[in-house]
Amino acid sequence: MRGAIPVDSCLNFDERELRSLLTNALFANRWTAPIAIAYLLGSIPFGYLLVRVFLKQDIRATGSGNIGATNVARSGAKGLGLVTLLLDLGKGYAAVMIARALAVHTLGANASGIYDIEVAAAVAAICGHVFPVWLGFKGGKGVATALGVFLALNWPAAVAILIVFAVIFALTRYVSLASVIGSASFPVFGFHFVTQRTPIVWFGFLFIPALIIVKHHGNIRRLANGTESGFGSKSKSGADEEADPRPGSAARKADV
Repeated sequence: MRGAIPVDSCLNFDERELRSLLTNALFANRWTAPIAIAYLLGSIPFGYLLVRVFLKQDIRATGSGNIGATNVARSGAKGLGLVTLLLDLGKGYAAVMIARALAVHTLGANASGIYDIEVAAAVAAICGHVFPVWLGFKGGKGVATALGVFLALNWPAAVAILIVFAVIFALTRYVSLASVIGSASFPVFGFHFVTQRTPIVWFGFLFIPALIIVKHHGNIRRLANGTESGFGSKSKSGADEEADPRPGSAARKADV
């Protein structure tokens, strides 16, 4: 019949359409895939998993109950604490780098808006660590993961933050204080080294340190009261133990 479309052409057309629809579903919305992947990466509770696998314990029932590297090391497995630190840092770094790759794939290497997507992914990764869906949205405080995203977003700023952390820790032996001050310094160094000033960049550079500081509210209160314990030290006084007689109460004083 004149004007009929060959069957092979129809099949080829449908295949192309299906491929296009699948591609658009994943990448046409330039925000969905990077943010979703970043959150899921950030939500992997490495500290919880490592302690569960190697020590057959629930890290949430040890020390402060935090799933971060400090509490994992405090559980008696310093090697697992170091591995947790590196993995938490790595997942933050990977989340931003994956977001960058997806953004380049979707928008092109020289397109504007790529850095905004990276910052959004950084925020999502931190939220994943602090509020992991797998653990009832009760996770860590985000310090190591934040360092990972900072390294990916702007490594000179991350190095400057690390130096601030090291100096404060060396002077005070308070991991919590070093974490809070280091996090608070990120906007200063971030905006010094990064030229973009979009609303998303402003939000990300302020939200991430703010969330970390808020998660340290208990440490800040103890620092103000003089009851925070330095790294490797015991509780400041016997009164602290009497006030909180639960196992690991002394460890809670310096948890980050």
